[in-house]
Amino acid sequence: MGNGKILIVDDDADITCALQTMLESQDYTVVTASEKEEGMSKIKSENPDLIILDVMMSTWQDGFEMARELKKDAAYKDIPILMLTGVKDKTGINFKSTAGDPTWLPVDGFLDKPVDMELLLAEVDKLLPKKT
Repeated sequence: MGNGKILIVDDDADITCALQTMLESQDYTVVTASEKEEGMSKIKSENPDLIILDVMMSTWQDGFEMARELKKDAAYKDIPILMLTGVKDKTGINFKSTAGDPTWLPVDGFLDKPVDMELLLAEVDKLLPKKT
């Protein structure tokens, strides 16, 4: 594990801090953003290897919109996106079944909050491009 740069985009500071601490303890470099626009800026400046993305931030669809924008952009379409969200608890809708759909939810992985850290680490390890 480790040796990759991960961008966390989530408006919940407690979750961001917990994820950052856990990922850094596994030797990942972590940068954070608290909303979509800041996240888009950090993608351009930081060039992350993986993005962990919340769904509901300033609006209920920010994460969906950000994922779609990134996957349509040739410069960023190959960065894996792990969507990590509590949207199911808030809306009753299970979006996990549509994860990976190129039009609706173009993400590479989807985990519900609260997330088991071992499961998160396994998913991060699976999605991060292997460095040779």
